[in-house]
Amino acid sequence: MGIYLNPGNDLFNETTRSEIYVDKTMLIDFTNHVLGTTQKEICVSRPRRFGKSIAENMLAAYYSKGCDSKELFAKFKIAETPDFEQHLNQYNVIHVDIQKFLGRTKSIQEMLEFLQKRVLKELKRTFPSVDSEECSLITALEDLYGEIHEKFIFIIDEWDCIFRVYKDDQESQKSYLDFLHDLLKNQPFVALVYMTGILPIKKYGEHSALNMFKEYSMTNQKRLAEFTGFTEAEVKSLCEKYQMSFEETKQWYDGYNVNGISIYNPKSVVEAMTERVFDSYWTQTETYEALREYIEKDFDGLKETVIRLIAGEQIEIDTTTFVNDMVTFSTRDDILTLLIHLGYLMYDYSTGKVSIPNHEIRQQFVGTVKAMHWTYVSNALKRSDTLLKYTLEQNAEKVAEMLSEVHSENTSLIQYNDENSLACVLTLAYYSAQDSYAIYRELHGGEGLADIVLIPRTGNPNPAMIIELKWNQNAGIALNQIKEKNYIKSLKDYHGKVLFLGINYDKKTKQHECQFDMTEV
Repeated sequence: MGIYLNPGNDLFNETTRSEIYVDKTMLIDFTNHVLGTTQKEICVSRPRRFGKSIAENMLAAYYSKGCDSKELFAKFKIAETPDFEQHLNQYNVIHVDIQKFLGRTKSIQEMLEFLQKRVLKELKRTFPSVDSEECSLITALEDLYGEIHEKFIFIIDEWDCIFRVYKDDQESQKSYLDFLHDLLKNQPFVALVYMTGILPIKKYGEHSALNMFKEYSMTNQKRLAEFTGFTEAEVKSLCEKYQMSFEETKQWYDGYNVNGISIYNPKSVVEAMTERVFDSYWTQTETYEALREYIEKDFDGLKETVIRLIAGEQIEIDTTTFVNDMVTFSTRDDILTLLIHLGYLMYDYSTGKVSIPNHEIRQQFVGTVKAMHWTYVSNALKRSDTLLKYTLEQNAEKVAEMLSEVHSENTSLIQYNDENSLACVLTLAYYSAQDSYAIYRELHGGEGLADIVLIPRTGNPNPAMIIELKWNQNAGIALNQIKEKNYIKSLKDYHGKVLFLGINYDKKTKQHECQFDMTEV
């Protein structure tokens, strides 16, 4: 048993003995089916603290000849599969964390030499015929396979840290890619490669060298969607065990729609359950500058897009132009695509739209915007409590006045051209309502789509609200449309009072007009 070659199962055993462990061992069933096939090279990219290292330690514990893991896995789902014992602890495993090697060296070249030296040392201890002094790791593995036909499973963590630490050193990046290419591509000694990082594989020119990998990224996790984080069923089970509100957990940590599966941030869910407090846990490990660095880039429309995202909009983007590094940006969409991979945004593959996934991340965006001194946005957010108060009091004059203020302060970012822009400013103005209401844009009900619907969260005694917006008409028409098209049917499982609010914006006078009504269902 070694550290890098044929590691033991101590790390995974430690994970399973933690207060919370969610069984993700069926990932092994997937890797067992691609083992030794042309689909054996797998690259999984996810945000930090989304369980990448746990998955790697699990795979190492299962496949490594350096331990006996039958008893460890016996209580998990993988033990019920027909080929569980066939592959259990039957392979030579090389498990390396690139970031750890990089942290001990001063250049990429030095890192590659140090990595090979350390692995070769352990390789020689297991296979005495290996010449650890005169050959590279690649040569040693080729010679070993020629001699005794030994196959290896490679588990590589933080493979992309090179592109995050040495962002501008393209020559060294290419040397690194060449090394991985020579080590892993078309090599008879490779039984499986499981490689993880935050970024998808870097591709440029002739150095699209790792094109043998099947990629599973945050823009398309494909068959690995359920292993990206905690599923809704898993979170419901945890909420029952720890007697925590599932509704609040969903509001705080859900929102990653991964190939149709609702995925929760695992780091934050675990912390919320064990600490019994809902808070920003995942984002606390970063500073505002981590997000600020990218959203302050001077690309056309980026600032307006950020505000629309904070307001709850879904924005259509093109992810294909992103070249999978952290410095080469040509468009607004390149920045947004990076934020998807970093976990700050959710990409819905079925619609091609991006959004802020949950309350925890939205708070980070708001905090970052405030730190960037976007005072016009900050003012709107600060006043949102007062606006909600006047709305619940049905004070049409004050609501119209405050909406006009928000509009005038945000015209430099959001062009007031249509009802969609009006809806964006309105949801921004009602930002604080998200703490006590679930807010929906264009919610289907009755004979059409209600522009904005606010449904009280559990414990909120205030009425539900349906808001209809008009442009160069009048508030009465907006109010009547709510009633005539029976938008109240959008409140399917709600019982209680409902506040109707019709809003019109007059482009000529640049003023808002509001009318209220109240009913009950």
